Amino acid sequence: MCGITGWIDFGKDLTRERATAQAMTDTMACRGPDAEGLWLGAHAALGHRRLAVIDPAGGAQPMTAAADDGSTVAITFSGEIYNFRELRAELVAYGHRFRTRCDTEVVLRGYLQWGTALVDRLNGMYAFGVWDDGRQELLLVRDRMGVKPLYYHPTAHGVLFGSEPKAVLANPLMPRRVTATGLCEVLDMVKTPGEAVFAGLREVRPGELVRVTRAGTAAKRYWSLRAREHTDDLPATIATVRELLEDIVTRQMVSDVPLCGLLSGGLDSSAVTALAARSRAASGGRPMRSFSVDFVGADAAFEPDAVRASPDAPFIREMVRHVAGEHTEILLDSDELSSPSVRAAVLAATDLPPVYWGDMWPSLYLFFQRVRRHCTVALSGESADELFGGYRWFHRPAAVNADTFPWLTSGSSRYFGGTSLLDPRLLEKLDLPGYRRARYQEALDEVPELPGEDLGERRMREVTYLNLTRFVQTLLDRKDRMSMATGLEVRVPFCDHRLVEYVFNVPWAMKSFDGREKSLLRAAVRDLLPKPVLERVKTPYPATQDPGYELLLRRELAEVLADRDAPVRDLLDLDRARATAGRPVGAVSRPYDRGSLELVLWLNAWLTSYGITLEL
Repeated sequence: MCGITGWIDFGKDLTRERATAQAMTDTMACRGPDAEGLWLGAHAALGHRRLAVIDPAGGAQPMTAAADDGSTVAITFSGEIYNFRELRAELVAYGHRFRTRCDTEVVLRGYLQWGTALVDRLNGMYAFGVWDDGRQELLLVRDRMGVKPLYYHPTAHGVLFGSEPKAVLANPLMPRRVTATGLCEVLDMVKTPGEAVFAGLREVRPGELVRVTRAGTAAKRYWSLRAREHTDDLPATIATVRELLEDIVTRQMVSDVPLCGLLSGGLDSSAVTALAARSRAASGGRPMRSFSVDFVGADAAFEPDAVRASPDAPFIREMVRHVAGEHTEILLDSDELSSPSVRAAVLAATDLPPVYWGDMWPSLYLFFQRVRRHCTVALSGESADELFGGYRWFHRPAAVNADTFPWLTSGSSRYFGGTSLLDPRLLEKLDLPGYRRARYQEALDEVPELPGEDLGERRMREVTYLNLTRFVQTLLDRKDRMSMATGLEVRVPFCDHRLVEYVFNVPWAMKSFDGREKSLLRAAVRDLLPKPVLERVKTPYPATQDPGYELLLRRELAEVLADRDAPVRDLLDLDRARATAGRPVGAVSRPYDRGSLELVLWLNAWLTSYGITLEL
């Protein structure tokens, strides 16, 4: 896993722009603490920061090779290719000779052999740029599910690109402007594919290839979800899911550095942990190591709320005993969540105000920071809920049938805070409801159709598509930024495109055959898990229940309101904000209702630190 960046300019000699190219590369240091590299050509500059996972001794980047005409092809690559060994063997049969054992060289030589058709052969999570000097062409490629990020900014004579916005922002050609569209993207809990908040900045869509030539920039989807008739019966479907999961987890355990699992005691992470433990045992390896996170005293003082019915700890301990694993429970102090240094690190990792899920951003950052002291690679359970129907909004008729994104309906949106402290005039100008309607219709128009599908199944296909293309992206972004900010690579088996393609087309009646959430997944791993874990109801990532954290947020809000130079003041309903800051602790009791406080504080920090110019 690494950080990549680059600059293509057909109008100037980039060998004279080393300082700027180096500055862009330096911004990716958090994503690649082990090594760095910079390659300069007449019209191309590629930068790389490396987190060494496969072939640590080799695999330095940017990596180059000679094309048949003797010209240079250079690559800067981030991610992991899980089928690189098979591809390597195939390329060797074609006559290619390899200098390293790493997957990056497989991608580079795969491009020399197959051109852009290479992307159809890759299995993994990846984002990369390939500069073909002979063709004077850049290719930007992102994995099918968008696990790894990739941004770009078309310029008058080329393009800037990077794993994160900060790499592009380090170049003077990229302005720091945000329009109404960008602010809507920040404030609404929907991630629109391709949008990147900053004016002029784009994000390569999942499953997209962007081609940059002297003629301009053109994007093309090489993969998207397709509707296909599902012909397997229930036993065959369960068996296929299990077979896929076994293969996926085994592939994703390939690593030359310490690997572990992130274990919450829920169905998804427990299934991955059990499969990984079984795979390791079969190969004669040591017991599977896992890590969990919670807050000091949370187990003893736990109180059920609207979204968390039980603490994680008992289920985690049951699971660890079941697989005879080695487990470390990481306990955080709520005071750490409001630490200025931690919040600054979170903001620097995201380049955007993380206005939703509040304390979950700093807690995830701290969790990964602790895990990284022991391991470099971790397996996680993201995307299982979106794929198998784990969230409550999959099962609430009011949410399913609503004419909007189901997670933003009444009873579901409690997860995501709100905009109650913003100036009503600003909200009227932005027209968030209208923006949401337009984006919702845009998403619906993309949903593939299956002829003859009944209305109920059609609607559940739409709901699943919305979750896989608009919701899970927010979770993948959070996981990527917080993990890479600590030098930890997190792999997500449930995002394997083979599993996604198969399960997406399983009828909803089969996915929920026993009347519960994630029926299909539960059936596929039934023999691997202890009964309490197998039957556990979906529970989200832990949030602090410490009222002291809310008090710290209110104090910080009061300080912001007292600062007449605070840029967020111009966006606020000041009277309501002052009343909120002065309200007694506990007046807002549910963790997710702290979102309005978090939103204001993160917005202010972002506007201040990044020198944003708002053009509303």
